Amino acid sequence: MDLGLEGNTALVTASSSGLGLASAKALAREGANVVICARSEDGLASAEEEIADLGGGDVLAVPTDITDPDEIEALVEATVEEFGGLDHLVTSAGGPPSGPFLDTLERDWYAAYDLLVMSVVWLTKRAHPHLVESDAGTVVNITSTSVREAIDGLVLSNAVRRGVIGLMQTQAREFAPDVRVNAVLPGAHETPRIQDLVEAALERGEYDSYEEGLADWASDIPMGRVGDPMELGDTVAFLSSERASFVNGVALPIDGGRLRS
Repeated sequence: MDLGLEGNTALVTASSSGLGLASAKALAREGANVVICARSEDGLASAEEEIADLGGGDVLAVPTDITDPDEIEALVEATVEEFGGLDHLVTSAGGPPSGPFLDTLERDWYAAYDLLVMSVVWLTKRAHPHLVESDAGTVVNITSTSVREAIDGLVLSNAVRRGVIGLMQTQAREFAPDVRVNAVLPGAHETPRIQDLVEAALERGEYDSYEEGLADWASDIPMGRVGDPMELGDTVAFLSSERASFVNGVALPIDGGRLRS
């Protein structure tokens, strides 16, 4: 299926690895020019090379701290300067620290809010004028299934990420019909974070093999496995495309059916 993304420009944050990288790869594979960003320049260079090897659209890597509004403004300006405009914004961010409510410090709440919510506020505010100029403007927010069902030990993610959904649903009405805004709610995918967690548990003797640890992560997933990051990336590309032109204000779980709500 041709998604009609060839020649479009997409900006994907937190895209040096994991679900952000998968989304950038999916968009590039469809022929879109892709701008990626992350704090780590080493990881960003590797991701840039990986995307370029796909042979799709062009790729630009910009080191960026998405908790700094000035750096976000520079990121959007670099995108427009390099490619002449911006058609698609995909917001992603690393997870905040884990832990129960009583062990979470007040400063952790402010840091999580900047990382998960204010980054989206700053990005969409600065990207909006360019998205409106496009005839294909879209925003896709990558959040988590924690916005639907709380996950034990992740109070910051459970509480703070829900603000992104309220923002998305508001923007979907305010920005339409010029710009569509949606969100995806990933469950467990075999990202570097899950790989590291399984490897750490393996070293502690909790599993006999990596495969056993991965199977444990999938124990409550009806599909019987964790997701491939590219499965989420392909969904992000679809939501960004003209094939999804009547999809707006949706929070789509991508979790193999684990959510019961």
